[in-house]
Amino acid sequence: MKPKLLAGMISVLVLATCASAAVQADPGVTPTSIVLGGTAALSGPESAYYAPVAKGAQAYFAYVNAHGGVYGRKIDYRVVDDAYDPAQTVQGTRQLVQADRVFAIFNSIGTEHMLAVRPFLNQSKVPQLFVGAGSRAFFSQAKQYPWTMGYLPSFFAEGALYGRYIASKSPKARVAVLYENDDYGKDMLDGLKKGLHGKAKIVGTASYELTDSDMSAQIAALRATRADTLALFALPKQVIQAFLAAYKLGWKAHYFMSAVSIDPFVMNVVAASTSKKTTDGAISAAFLKVATDPRLARDKGAKLYKSIMKTYCSGCDVNALAHVYVLAAAYTMVDALKHAGKNPTRASLQQAATHLKESSNPFLQPGVVLKTSPNDYTPFDQMRMFRYSGGRWNAFGGVANVKP
Repeated sequence: MKPKLLAGMISVLVLATCASAAVQADPGVTPTSIVLGGTAALSGPESAYYAPVAKGAQAYFAYVNAHGGVYGRKIDYRVVDDAYDPAQTVQGTRQLVQADRVFAIFNSIGTEHMLAVRPFLNQSKVPQLFVGAGSRAFFSQAKQYPWTMGYLPSFFAEGALYGRYIASKSPKARVAVLYENDDYGKDMLDGLKKGLHGKAKIVGTASYELTDSDMSAQIAALRATRADTLALFALPKQVIQAFLAAYKLGWKAHYFMSAVSIDPFVMNVVAASTSKKTTDGAISAAFLKVATDPRLARDKGAKLYKSIMKTYCSGCDVNALAHVYVLAAAYTMVDALKHAGKNPTRASLQQAATHLKESSNPFLQPGVVLKTSPNDYTPFDQMRMFRYSGGRWNAFGGVANVKP
């Protein structure tokens, strides 16, 4: 064989090998599929509240796959059970990255859980996108951890929203606070203090650990402060326990609840175990539609939600707000995948995730816009306030600012 011909063949082979390596550089993407991973509490005491998040995501991706996928690729979403235990979250995330070789981690749940795996994922340059947390750490440390982006509005800003409302409507209120002893609860409490801006008065606080069996001791201590307002910066199970404990003590406080516990299931359980008057007047905030509200019967997003749940989520509780939440997040994930291009890489996905603007996500409250940039990892700067009455959450006022 002539030297020039041989050299030409070697050059072609080298270029082909390099091109192939470039295409195959990032795991989790094949000509027919995109593999995403996540952790969720599929078992354990918190599973009733968080397992629907995983099932809802799988339902939405099944819907997307049935309609052509993303540029012809089907989404393969793999979920590892972490029982809401950060140690298991670490183990499960490593399994997804190292064994399953996922393209990205999507919407895993829990503040401490996501903080625990954040260094590993950023060191590995694996996108950790739209996670179920709103801690200040995710927004303020974006330059240190550029591969991580939350999805929930800022907990601190949400707490400040309630503080501003109390300061405006009840400036002489005596406020007691139950909060989770982690970044989530502490951010909410700090935000509340900022929003009060010297008005009203926080007369007592009590924290809880996830391992606490009930909230009776905390609520008894808070009632002793003679507070007339009780802020519950807690997860759904603990909110239910707090309501029940207060009811048993005869404490009729004005309740404020963080958005993570706004699921109608929570209020239904409380009302069924006490009385409907117990929950009336409670205030919270949301960025999501309550898609099963009869008043949204003609809403396109609500109809799409119910259609997806009926077709792709057999046995799921259509009333669980966790499903609405994760359908919104999955919509955003698919949006990011589309903007990552027809031949996506982890880098192009991360680039897409930091250049989003969604004004038509069908599962969001009217007027709420999702927007990101390389300098702003806070997807949501807006929420709407809700008051519980007549057995349902009712929006009041306009879109409120929750910019961190």
